[in-house]
Formats: sequence, C-alpha cells, structure tokens
Amino acid sequence: MRDLGAGFKYLLKGQRWVARHGKQYGFGLLPGLITLVLYAAALVALALWGEDFVAWATPFADDWSSPWLGLFRGFLTAVLFALGLLLSVVTFTAVTLLVGQPFYENLSERTDRDVSPDGTAPESGLPLWRELWISARDSLRIVVRAALWGVFLFAFGFVPFVGQTVVPVIGFFVTGFFLTEELTAVALQRRRVELRDRLALLRTRKTLVWGFGTPLAVAFLVPFVAVFLMPGAVAGATLMARDLLGEEITDGQHDDDENTAEGVTPL
Repeated sequence: MRDLGAGFKYLLKGQRWVARHGKQYGFGLLPGLITLVLYAAALVALALWGEDFVAWATPFADDWSSPWLGLFRGFLTAVLFALGLLLSVVTFTAVTLLVGQPFYENLSERTDRDVSPDGTAPESGLPLWRELWISARDSLRIVVRAALWGVFLFAFGFVPFVGQTVVPVIGFFVTGFFLTEELTAVALQRRRVELRDRLALLRTRKTLVWGFGTPLAVAFLVPFVAVFLMPGAVAGATLMARDLLGEEITDGQHDDDENTAEGVTPL
C-alpha cells in the first residue's frame, strides 16, 4: 500500500515539474491536441457508420425476424463502439508519444538532469529514426497485449455481478499498467532497456505502477484531460523510472540553477 501512494505522488510531482517549466509544458500540449483531433474524428466516424459496418459484416442475419435482428446488430454496434473507446484510451498515450517523440525525449532528459545528483541524463546514442522505430515497434506490441486483455475482460463482462463490478476495476488497473509502461518507456529506452526487461521491471513494483497509472487511466476517460496531463505524466514517469532502477533523485536544484543563471526566477 505504501508503493501505491508513492506512485500517485510521482504523478503529482510530474505535474508540478511541468508547472515550473511553462515553455516545456506549452510545447507538450501540441502532440496531445493533434492526437485528440485524430481520435475524435475516428470515434465520430465509428458512431456514424458503425451500424452500417455491423450490417455489412453480418449478412447472415438479414432474414432474421424483428426484434431479434435489431437487438443483435444494436448489441454488436454498442460493443464495437465500446471496444473503440477502450482502445482509444489504451493507445492514446502510445500515439501521442510517437507524434511528440522529439519533444518528450527532451522533456524527459531535462527532468533527468534536473533531479540527477551530477546534473546529467543518460543518452541512448541512437539516431532519431532508430528511436522512432523502436518506439513504434514496442508500442504496437503493447497495444496487442492490451487488446488481448480487453477481449478477455469483455468476455467476463457477461458474468452476472462480477461483470458489472469486478471487471471494470480490473480494467482500470490493467489500463494503468500499460499506460505506465508507455510513459516510462521514454526514460527507459534512453537507458537501452528493452521491452521485455521493462515489463519485468514494472512487475516487480506493481503497486507503484498502479498508483501512478490507474488514476491516470481514470482521468484519461474525461475528454481533453489527457492532453493537459501528458507532459506532466512523462516527467512523473521519468522520476518513477529512476526509482525503479535505484537511481538517486535530488530536489531539482540543477535546473533551478540554470533558470537563475538565465534570469528566470524558479517557482
């Protein structure tokens, strides 16, 4: 339970970090806004033409009598939209990180330098195209894992009582875990930690991961909130990645010194 609270504190610390760095925060909103527009368009299209798609995909039901035809296709349309909404929550972070890869890399590096005892940040040494490829490949793997969990939870959703109480709670924890993996990947990839090793590392501190990712997953369900929380989530995930690797975290005096030298008063 102690780790659960610590994970939530890292989420708050990340938001405070970007609040102290207004310029970084402003640029960090752009990838989220771009992704939000794309996802909103996709969900609107799904809502408008989802029923037509279901009708096209189920020609065998054309001769069914009323009301079974309407109930069957209405149920499938609702399921299709629900799965689309679930995947949008799970994949929003991955797509936003991919769109804003250069910025979030810079933000994560600045966070690392700010809290590092010696004021330095690990670097992968890889060219940008290679980092983008690794990020896209790993994100796809995570999406596949999340989709499998989504199908599993959807199936259990039909179990009376359990499907309406336990399954949604588990769903938020699962989503929180995968969101945290995507966010910590920014810092861990710079340290050349592979996906399999990242997942193993996160599993060693599940309650810490849930404390960070589950509240974020709940918040991401609210329209536009994900856009405003993403920069701070990346900063907080960087702090948590240092904790998971046993790296020391200072109070951020290095970046404050830089701001003072530039004539900017630290907040």
